[in-house]
Amino acid sequence: MSQRTYNQLWTDAQLELGRLLTEELPTVPPRPEKDRVVFFQRLAMLYVRYIQIFRQLEKVYDQVVHPQKRRVIRAILDGVMGRVLELKNEMVEKEFSEYHYMDDVLHDLKLTPVDLEIPIPRYFISDRSKEFQERKTMLTDILKLVEVTESPEPLMTKGMSHEEAIKILQVVERARQGRLRAKLNEESRNMNRMYKTKDPGTAAIELATVCIQKVWRGYIQRKRAKIARDEEMIFLGMAMDPKYQLPCPAEITAQTSEACTRSKQVEHNEDYQKSVVAVTNQLRDVEGHDMSKTMKDQIRQWFIECRDATGSFPDYPDEEDGGSALIFAEKNPQQLMEEIAAKEEEDSNNKPKGKEEKKEKGKKDKGKDDEEEEEAGLKMLPSAFLSDLEVGNKTFVDFWQTRNESRNFNQRHEVELIKEENRKVIEAEIRVQVDEQMRQELAEWKLAVDKDKGGKTKGNAKKKKGSKSGKKKKKDKDLTADRTLEYLCQELVEQGLLKQANNVRLQDYMGDYSYLGTTLRQSDIEPMPSLSDVRQVLSLYAILPLGSQVVHEKAPLIKAILLAGPAGVGKKMLVHAICQETGANLFDLSPLNTAGKYPGKSGLAMMLHMVFKVARLMQPSVIWIEDAEKMFYKKVPKEEKELDPKRLKKRLAQVSQVDQRGGSCSDCRNH
Repeated sequence: MSQRTYNQLWTDAQLELGRLLTEELPTVPPRPEKDRVVFFQRLAMLYVRYIQIFRQLEKVYDQVVHPQKRRVIRAILDGVMGRVLELKNEMVEKEFSEYHYMDDVLHDLKLTPVDLEIPIPRYFISDRSKEFQERKTMLTDILKLVEVTESPEPLMTKGMSHEEAIKILQVVERARQGRLRAKLNEESRNMNRMYKTKDPGTAAIELATVCIQKVWRGYIQRKRAKIARDEEMIFLGMAMDPKYQLPCPAEITAQTSEACTRSKQVEHNEDYQKSVVAVTNQLRDVEGHDMSKTMKDQIRQWFIECRDATGSFPDYPDEEDGGSALIFAEKNPQQLMEEIAAKEEEDSNNKPKGKEEKKEKGKKDKGKDDEEEEEAGLKMLPSAFLSDLEVGNKTFVDFWQTRNESRNFNQRHEVELIKEENRKVIEAEIRVQVDEQMRQELAEWKLAVDKDKGGKTKGNAKKKKGSKSGKKKKKDKDLTADRTLEYLCQELVEQGLLKQANNVRLQDYMGDYSYLGTTLRQSDIEPMPSLSDVRQVLSLYAILPLGSQVVHEKAPLIKAILLAGPAGVGKKMLVHAICQETGANLFDLSPLNTAGKYPGKSGLAMMLHMVFKVARLMQPSVIWIEDAEKMFYKKVPKEEKELDPKRLKKRLAQVSQVDQRGGSCSDCRNH
């Protein structure tokens, strides 16, 4: 499709997003909903509509080549993903279930169950393809090195006497002679049969002919039956016609076009980055001096106006408060002086209250909260993404929606937009320098005025508030400070703790939607989650937070995931699929895999330290614990005592609390 088509698709998605934002951020706050069913229906409707916007924006971001548009779309896409996760979290809290069935919502919106599938953004891999490729190459090289340097186990040799050796040789030789005699006897019998064979009669020839006909007719009939069965399956739509199994020319053309588009994205992005550097330097050289001069003139004018209004020069705003940015606000000198004085007074009066006042206030607040809870009903939880979505939507409406791009056929970057964005950055840089100079100039002015009056000079330096001397959090000691990342990776690969994920995708975990979910729930029967439900939950809880840093930081945090089920249902496959979809590293801390490695408490501490350090430096990462239930044995079976499966039990809290962009998957089998 052309860039115009994707621009139109973006416009449609933004229009729908604008409608949703109008519903979610009304001018008058909505009244609390007391009916739980109605409230859940509202959540489900928003959830499904956001997924459709998510699907459209993901497609647009993957194919749009304009670098500045891509940045706007990326911010909105991350916001939509985060909002989907927030709505999912609210539905879980209201229904007390990880799985939801929205047949009625799909029917109202005229959608199919396929539209509920969570799309996995392709930029998770494409935007960091170079980094992931280098990481994959490094792991492959380490694995090859380990295979080469791994010495084979020495063969165990047992001492043997001369008599035993002679006996073995005799047995082997007699066996050889026996095989040779048997072969000669077989050849002799075959020769005798040849000499005894007579000319076959007519009856024997007919019998042989009938036998050959039976075999041939059976073969032909089976072949015809197979062809007829295949044709019937194709006619019923239960099998694909062989001519459609190979990609058709249109598909090949589309794939080639998409690959060409992605190469254009890289090219345009490189041009954009170069242009940003060039435009920034140009603005700094051309407009920097004028900006500095204008700021100084305005600040000096403010000094004079304040002195005329109050009779003395003002105190210069601190850098923490914004420096001279406060001066350029739309306020007169008197208002600005009053604001600064009020802020100082507030800081000085900000003292801790007594215990009794706090208790009384706490009781009052608690009483008010209880009353509000009784009257409240069900409300939407505050969102961390709606403000970002509102800003992104405003950017689209103000700038991109009505922009005429008839002359920008190749969808290159807009230089004027770069100038507008970088002017603010340069202005902030220059403001810091101007503030330092003007503070010095203000001090000189005050000194000159005080000398004329014959008074003593007053320093305008304010005492900085001392930082509260609280107990600093003790940093964990780095046990491997003298080792490089490559060395740690090599050691973890050699020990089998860092593994290369299998090449499987989440879409390979095939399974259909549960069409009877709503019907069963209406009959007070909790339906068994389908494989489609499992895919959706894993996409939301594992793949999206691992793939997007913004979603990971702002969305409801999922620390760990437990995959429970009998052997052979695909738990391990799902773990590998998560790693493949996000480019995550796979660390295996299963009891069977860690048995005999890094013995003792110090060894266990070293192993966990290395795993967490590498996982933190090579984000995103997944820590996998297979057969996690073995860590909670009350009594370890005799055959598993050597494995010491309860070794990680005390450290399980540390394993599940992976900071940065990491996650842990526990695999529990029910036999």
